[in-house]
Amino acid sequence: MSARQYAALPDPYAMHLGGTLRGARVAFETWGTLAPAKDNAILVFTGLSPSAHAARSAADPSPGWWDAMIGPGLALDTDRWFVIVVNSLGSCFGSTGPASIDPATGERYRLDFPELAIEDIAEGGHAVLRSLGIERADTILGPSLGGMVVLAFAQRHPGVARRLVSVSGSLGAAPFAVALRSVQREAILRDPAWRGGQYDPDAPPRTGLALARKLGTITYRSAAEWQQRFGRDRIQDTARTPNSFAPEFQIEGYLEAQAAKFVDAFDANCYLYLSRAMDRFDLAPLPSRCVERALVIGVEADILFPLDGQRAIEMALQDAGAATRLVALPSIEGHDAFLVDIPRFSAAIGAFLREGAAP
Repeated sequence: MSARQYAALPDPYAMHLGGTLRGARVAFETWGTLAPAKDNAILVFTGLSPSAHAARSAADPSPGWWDAMIGPGLALDTDRWFVIVVNSLGSCFGSTGPASIDPATGERYRLDFPELAIEDIAEGGHAVLRSLGIERADTILGPSLGGMVVLAFAQRHPGVARRLVSVSGSLGAAPFAVALRSVQREAILRDPAWRGGQYDPDAPPRTGLALARKLGTITYRSAAEWQQRFGRDRIQDTARTPNSFAPEFQIEGYLEAQAAKFVDAFDANCYLYLSRAMDRFDLAPLPSRCVERALVIGVEADILFPLDGQRAIEMALQDAGAATRLVALPSIEGHDAFLVDIPRFSAAIGAFLREGAAP
């Protein structure tokens, strides 16, 4: 059972940094009912790794990554809003990307996939709106990578969204984030199983991708959260071989488990493309009145997308004439707070959507 739908990109689609795609498509899912006037759509872009399955539905009752935010009476209230979640172009959950089949060759694109930009992901979301006959979304919303994408969307399609919500996004990646992602990519590139991107899907560069995920996971939370959650608790295993250097602390076991799940779900080449797209993003100047109102949310403990970057987004939107509010949340969960600190994010996003709702 699947709720996945598809929207076609213009054919051929000219990529932002050069190259073209033929027969490209974007996967998405929806919740709620589109109003007759088609004026109640909220378009959601994801972070780097999620699929479009953000919440359960009758068509797909499996858990979603934002179940506590999307649904009747929740922050993204499906009794009021038609919620659309898009899987990024370049990803591996239905949208065209390096793991997809190139119609010209009948083989996977792998590294023959054109250079990917954040702007291309924004265009994928615009294609979804067009496929649904929606001329103007009420709100575009995105966390992390999605926080970059909503800004690119507003820059490229001024007025196509009335409001914007950027959660832990960026006008351009900070040096710390670039450095981290460069090491994550190097872990994949140095794995012999990567084979210059030509690995078999059944034999991916597991070690490199696992290390990349572990590095990311460490920075997605804060030191205070790791201390509170794990402290120095050890794994309950007395059969450890001396000098084996096997995981000893519970935090190590947690990282192992997170990496194992990720390696089984995500394609390494897609990871490389999306990661580099984040590093290369530099927002072009926003046109005047690209959106009417905006909410920028940052987290005090976020070391990947720190609060000074959120203040820069606030200023850029204000300079473009958008009535903008910055909310700095004290969550200790760091960058991943939008996935776990649901009460705070629900309050901020829900209030913004209610206050500025169209009559």
